[in-house]
Amino acid sequence: MIAYSVPLFAAALLFLGFGVAIYRGNTNLIHSYHQTHVKEADKRKYGKSFSKGLFVLAVSLAFSGSIALFGDTVPVVITSVSVLLAGIVISLMVMAKVQKEFNGGFVG
Repeated sequence: MIAYSVPLFAAALLFLGFGVAIYRGNTNLIHSYHQTHVKEADKRKYGKSFSKGLFVLAVSLAFSGSIALFGDTVPVVITSVSVLLAGIVISLMVMAKVQKEFNGGFVG
C-alpha cells in the first residue's frame, strides 16, 4: 500500500502548506469569487477559519496514508478509505460553514 500512501502524504503536505499560508493571512490563495462579500476587516479571521478546513483535510490524508501502511487486507483498506472520506466530508463542512458565515455562500 506504499503506492497509495505516498500520494496521500504528498497531498497532505501540499494542503498543509496551503493551510499555513492562508492561516498567516495570504487569502489570495483562495479564489476571488469566494471572497466577494468578505469585508476587508474580516480577511484575517476568514483566512484563519478557512485554513482549519485545510488542516482537517491534511490530517485526514496523512492519517489515511498511515493506516494504509499496515497492509492491504480488506479491513485495513476499508478503514483507510473511511478515514479519508470522513476527513473530506468534515473539511468540506468546515469550509462551507466559513463561506456561509463570511461570504454568504460559495458563489458571491
